[in-house]
Amino acid sequence: QVQLVESGGGLVQAGGSLRLSCVASGRTFSSYTVGWFRQAPGKEREFVARIRYSGNLYYADSVKGRFTISRDNGKNTVYLQMNSLKPEDTAVYYCAAALGNLGNTQSEFDSWGLGTQVTVSS
Repeated sequence: QVQLVESGGGLVQAGGSLRLSCVASGRTFSSYTVGWFRQAPGKEREFVARIRYSGNLYYADSVKGRFTISRDNGKNTVYLQMNSLKPEDTAVYYCAAALGNLGNTQSEFDSWGLGTQVTVSS
């Protein structure tokens, strides 16, 4: 497992942008698939985006075209650039990781951060 710390959340108006960062420590990050998930108040945690160690990307339909996931293995960091934010994007955003080429199911990921709050005002 790796230790993950998210940052970059905050309060933004609808239409604005934020960039979340997920920094990993404890293991070499380059062999990991990293995903972003989010949990809105009163709702279950849901998949947002993931990047495999091969670079393959996958997005939830709700964020496709607005969010971009990327990684810098030299910095052990994965980013989530969020543009054209909507009030319905308000949630706690979690970074997750696991070795290998994974899909987008939460149970596949065995390392999780504590989350960062994103609030989008209308």
